[in-house]
Amino acid sequence: MVNYVPLIVVGSAVLVAAVIDIWKFKVHNLLTFPLFLTGVLYHGIMDGGAGVAQSLLSAFFGIGVLIVFYTMGGVGAGDVKLLAAIGAWLKLPLTFWVFIASSLAAGVYALMLIVCTGQTRETWVNLRILWFRLLAVGRHLGAEDQMETELRREDRRARVIPFAAMVAVGVVAVGVAWCMGRP
Repeated sequence: MVNYVPLIVVGSAVLVAAVIDIWKFKVHNLLTFPLFLTGVLYHGIMDGGAGVAQSLLSAFFGIGVLIVFYTMGGVGAGDVKLLAAIGAWLKLPLTFWVFIASSLAAGVYALMLIVCTGQTRETWVNLRILWFRLLAVGRHLGAEDQMETELRREDRRARVIPFAAMVAVGVVAVGVAWCMGRP
């Protein structure tokens, strides 16, 4: 029997996160921490110690793949915690595919923003800055300060991608693909 509970829980949570992220550009701990804890607890009840281990491993994967982007100032801490909580529920490899689908959705969204706002020159400069940050990979570069500065700008809707909304797109895409692949 196919267990849809993790997908339903995560789907509901990311829809809430997406709405709040689009509205406030924030993903709240009030959502991510309980989602993480219930995911670990659920898999502990369903699969015992092995379920807890798989859930935690997937959560660490979620943190690990986004921490580089967080360090560079590309996503906020709430986005990192959201993907960790998703990992606790969906486990691997679904968490990996959610990350891939979310990243692709964010890329398409970013390209649309660049084209619609005509910010190609500024985008090129920002990409060069990100490249240098990637080479340096250091927290001392003030990534969180950069994100906070961008969020205070009047034109933030044309400059900042609500990544939780992109994660919601990724979860829906992976969920549909997963369900279609089931007998």
